[in-house]
Amino acid sequence: MSIYREKTSGRFIFEFDRTIEGKRVRTRKRLPSAWSKTQAHAFDRKESARLYGIASGVERHRYTIEEAVEQYIKDKSSLKSLKSAAEHLGSVMWAYEGRFIDELPAVAQEIAGNAPQSPATIKNRIALLRAACRWAWKKHGMADRDPAERLQLPSVKNERHVYIDVARLHRIIRHCKNEQARKVIVVAFYSGMRLSEILRSTIEGGSFIVLDTKNGDPIRRVPMHPRLETYIKTWPPACAKKTVQKWFQLSRDKAGLREVHFHDLRHSTASALVNSDVDLYTVGAILGHKDPRSTMRYAHLEQARLKDAINKIGKKKAA
Repeated sequence: MSIYREKTSGRFIFEFDRTIEGKRVRTRKRLPSAWSKTQAHAFDRKESARLYGIASGVERHRYTIEEAVEQYIKDKSSLKSLKSAAEHLGSVMWAYEGRFIDELPAVAQEIAGNAPQSPATIKNRIALLRAACRWAWKKHGMADRDPAERLQLPSVKNERHVYIDVARLHRIIRHCKNEQARKVIVVAFYSGMRLSEILRSTIEGGSFIVLDTKNGDPIRRVPMHPRLETYIKTWPPACAKKTVQKWFQLSRDKAGLREVHFHDLRHSTASALVNSDVDLYTVGAILGHKDPRSTMRYAHLEQARLKDAINKIGKKKAA
């Protein structure tokens, strides 16, 4: 019998063990926990027919999303962010388990409609799943065409507009008793780098060097602000990401700035640059934005500055 229920988990198991054209074909698959007996037997009929077709040379092997994800993780084993990516992909396995790679758009819709996480997290997980399936298609021929061509990422409108100035920065670091965390906070404000980038950066020729950046570039150079010279005598910082986050939260709370997140330091860098008449293209280059649309969130700052400039027309200069 091809379908039976697993005693320990109660899930249906599909097993196929046949000799076709003199060749033994064996496979075993745990079906989604939510599937009914009717769904399991329907899968049995469809999958058994498909396997017969492949074994007899009538049909091409149809890869699953699980196979694509496994191949992607295997090929990307050297990435520093792989552990996080694997966790995100594993968290939505309930949606793609037992599904074929050409079903990706439908799987993405299910994740978007049923996952309990924030819109940004859901979008990130669907994007990772899309990357895995496209990698399997491009590099390993696991699909006849781009499996993501009909996939649309859900839109996310969670842009924050919280900026701090130097005075507020000093209020925060005044309460930070951890020297290494304090160093990271100051560098974040004066460089616009992400926390993960700061912790893995090196210094070369008056610039911070970041390898394997978020936007896919192999290397990124961030010019060093003169005020950072006293903070970078020993580099990189000897502290973990969680340590920095802990001390930042404690310090900003004591400073009465609970609304400020660590990533707002990066936004504050952009705000300071725009208010210093730096154009958005250059701001994006400093922040490492690959897509110009990422920098457009600061366009309102530039518009406000332009409005102030236009309002000066006709005004008399102070004596």
